[in-house]
This record gives sequence, structure tokens and C-alpha cells, in this order.
Amino acid sequence: MTDQRGSVTTDGGGADGDDRRPRQQREDKDWEWRRRIRSNPHSHRIYKWVVGIVGGLVTIAGLVAVPAPGPGWLIVFLGIGILASEFERAQRLLDWGRARLDDWNDWLRPKALWFKGLVGLATAVLVALVFYGLFLLSGVPTFFPDVVEDRLTRLPGL
Repeated sequence: MTDQRGSVTTDGGGADGDDRRPRQQREDKDWEWRRRIRSNPHSHRIYKWVVGIVGGLVTIAGLVAVPAPGPGWLIVFLGIGILASEFERAQRLLDWGRARLDDWNDWLRPKALWFKGLVGLATAVLVALVFYGLFLLSGVPTFFPDVVEDRLTRLPGL
């Protein structure tokens, strides 16, 4: 079969890998905008700066959120992932972090449920101690509801 340009095409059933060709063409088109940016040194430099600033801010926000309840480490990995799209060292850090997370999950997965609960409890205690230390240094924030603020100020040292 031939297309409008006279090139030979297949219907996707060939054993020589032609069935992947349309997908590869779509992927090439998806990343075409990056190739255009990288072809111009000025736009590439600006793009790298923007990726660096956005990725850095997301990573820092994630690090700030780590002791707080919520997805702090997920935000850190997201920020490093943004940085890894342009910077090789960030890609190596992301690969290292994924390997450590896989190691942790492989270690924890076969453990008993009571042990996993104990790990969760230890994590919660650690988060509470981090907040307690933070409140010792800077005082209890005033944006908490009055009920929470009153209970926190009754803790020793606060």
C-alpha cells in the first residue's frame, strides 16, 4: 500500500516492527516543541532557567511540606522530576531516590501488618516532634483555630 507521497506503508501487521511506527511518529511530534526550543540557544537558555526555577520552587515547597501531614515527599519527587527533564544531575538524583523507595517498599512489603502500623506510628511521632521543635523555636502560629491554638499552648515549653 502507498500513501500520498508514494511511500510504502503497512497496515500494522508486519513482523519487522512497522506496527510501532505510528506510535513513534506521535511521540516524535509530542517532543517536537522541545527540539524547536533547543535549536535556538537563546530560547533554550530561557527554557532551562524557567525549568530550573519552577522545579526548584516545587522541590523546596515539597521539602517544607515533608514534616507536615500530606504528600510532602511526593511533591519533592515531582519537583525533582521537573528538574530532571532538563538537568542530568537531577535525573541521577531522581533515579537514586526511586531506587531507595523501591528498596524501602521491598523491605516493608513482606512485614506483618502490626509492624507496618508500628512504622506508621513512629512516623507520626516523628512528625509531631518536628512540629513541637518548630513551635518551640517560633511559637504557635496564630492561623490555627482557637481550639487548636489553646491546646498547643498548653504543651510544656510552648
